Order: sequence, then C-alpha cells, then structure tokens
Amino acid sequence: MDELKPVEAALSALLEDVTPTPAETVPCDAAAGRVLAEAIEARLDVPAFDNSAMDGYALHHLDAGQRLPVVQRIVAGAPATPLARGTCARIFTGGALPPGADCVVMQERVTREGDVAHLPADLPAGDNVRRRGRDVASGARLLPAGERLEAAALGHLAGQGITEVVVRRRPRVALLSTGDEIVDPGAPLCDGQIYNSNRPMLKRLLERFGAELVRLASVPDDAAGTRDTLAAAAREADLVISTGGVSVGEEDHVKAALESLGQLDLWRLAIRPGKPLALGRLPGPAGQDVRFVGLPGNPVSCFVGAWLFLRPLMGALQGCPALAELPRLPAQADFSTSTGPRRHYMRVTLAFGEDGIVARAFRDQNSGVLSSCIGADALAEIPAETRIEPGDRLDCLWLRVD
Repeated sequence: MDELKPVEAALSALLEDVTPTPAETVPCDAAAGRVLAEAIEARLDVPAFDNSAMDGYALHHLDAGQRLPVVQRIVAGAPATPLARGTCARIFTGGALPPGADCVVMQERVTREGDVAHLPADLPAGDNVRRRGRDVASGARLLPAGERLEAAALGHLAGQGITEVVVRRRPRVALLSTGDEIVDPGAPLCDGQIYNSNRPMLKRLLERFGAELVRLASVPDDAAGTRDTLAAAAREADLVISTGGVSVGEEDHVKAALESLGQLDLWRLAIRPGKPLALGRLPGPAGQDVRFVGLPGNPVSCFVGAWLFLRPLMGALQGCPALAELPRLPAQADFSTSTGPRRHYMRVTLAFGEDGIVARAFRDQNSGVLSSCIGADALAEIPAETRIEPGDRLDCLWLRVD
C-alpha cells in the first residue's frame, strides 16, 4: 500500500517549479482582484500640498492667543495666498495651508466678531495640518510586485492619477466533475444520483483566489472518456482540477488517466478529510506542463482541499505571496477529540474575548456534511496521534480572508 504523505510533502510537490502566468496591461477600473506583475513607484506626493485636517482658522503658531483679522477664506480646491504674521485665514477641510501659516485651530475653539477672530493660546506648530507627502512621497515605492489590488490599493493608484497597471493574467482553470451519479442542478434525479454541489462551491472559491474558469465539464465513468477529457482540458488551461475518481474503486479512473498522459507526483495524504488526493502534471501546449489537482468527491474534502492546496497554488501562479498560506490564529478548544495517524482539519467557529480566542467545533465533522463549512470561521489543525480536551491550545487556519 502506498505510504500516506503529509501536507507539507503535497505542498512541496504542488508548488515545485511553478511559473507565474504572463503579464498583461489592464485599465485600473478593471483591475480589482488582480495581482501586480511589477512594482509601481509614486509619481506624486500625497497629499500634494500642506492642507487643513479640519474646518477652522490657519495662522502662525506664534500668533496664538491673540485677536487676529481674518484676511482670506480658503476652501478645498482653491489656491491660497501668502499669510502675513498677525493675521489668520478662514480655512476648510482639505484647503491648502497658506504660506506663512503653520497650524490650524478648529472652529469650535474660536470666537468670531465680524472680521476678527479670538484665537486660543498654546497652539503647536503643525497642529491639524496634513503635511505634503505624509502618506506617499514622490519616487517612493507605492505598491510592490505581487500586491493583490483590493479597495485600498486601487484608491492608492487613483490618487496618483494612474489609469493602467501591469498585472498577471488570471490563471485559466478547467474544473472537471467525475462520476455518473453526479447530476447538474435543474436536471431530474434518477435513483442513486445526487446533485453536483462541488462545482459551484469550487468555482466560487477559485474565482476568489483569482482564477478564470475556462472549462466546466462532467467526466464519464470510463477510462477512455476520462483520458480524453483530461487531455482536452490541458490544451486550454494552466491548471486542471477534478473532483472524485481518485480513490481505489473500479470506477475511479482519474489516477490511471493521469499516469498514462503525464505524471503522478503524489497520491493519498495523511489528512482528514481529504486522504484521496492526486497531484501531477499533464502535457500542455508547446510542451509546457499543466498542473493537475485531483480532489476527493466528498464536498467537505473538496472545501478543505481548496483552502489547503488550490489557494497557495493560485498564489504561486499569480506571484502573490498573500495567497501562500492562511493566517494562523492560536485558540483554546472548547471540545474534545482525538486523532489517529492522520492530521485532522476540523471546521470551527471562533469567539474572540478578553481572554483570547475560543474554538467551537461543529458537532458532525463527517466529510459529507457540507453544512459544517457554511458558518466555519477556521479550520482547527489537529496533529496526528493527538488528544484534545477543552482548554487545550491549538492552531486555527483563518478562512475569513479574501
């Protein structure tokens, strides 16, 4: 019998010699979720000029505590003229600080009598002023290569007036479902058949990880059909994923098809759920290797396998370090369990309190119970041959990530 491999061996085999997808230029308004292929330097200081952080009055701090004439009114977007000592300016949030002023006092602290303002004493220089370049200095690194462009990063680009970025092409993924018993939702069920819950679940996860799904197909339970479908998928995808068909049953043809077409790098893991997992390579266009991941058919095994293996692989294909591994949170168990020779990934919710994090396990951890994944905050990682009692410390892999 083949030796069961640890998770670390699977990740090593999966990520060995992975080459990121080619770069392409896209408009910033279409770049959400994409990964930068090259670093970007700032073209502008942000803020571009010293400006007021609030509505109030601009003055030189040495004039604090005096009655000063209000000689100009500065709104955001309007130019400011130099301010002489012994005077002040009415200013609004975002307004340019006039030359000669070095602080702003909020309007609530000022008494106004016509064109004269009574200013409080002891105003420090720089008070309520947003200095030029405080956020970003021109010529500094704005965003590194490998940055995933989410909301704040897109705002950073817009703040520089940047309209196009060079990003990694989305990895093209073929998602195959094996098993004559698997039926697409909307079709009538015959005796012994079930609806395909893995496909929409994995499609959503893969899209979150940055994939472009180029093929969604069902694979018949025969050797020739499985081989033909795998070969066709490898001609158009960077990654081929199958669900089911990787165990040892007479109708499980994926492993044999993979071995006949390409190579099997690893098969069967020492984890629960998800022991029957096949990793390998298929011949693609121009002699390029196309990665293959064969996930088990049970839906929870698919869910766990996607987070443990597909997410870091998608990260490597996009050159995105943030996808390499899930955040680990130390938590305290409020449940009892024990493991045998396989590492266990339990679906848990996390409660955050003053005394730390408490992990609460779903009662039914069977690999067919997909409902345990719906509300799961994390996967509690329980090492092999371990007994966990309430109060014991454990590591949880946080799933509430992009």
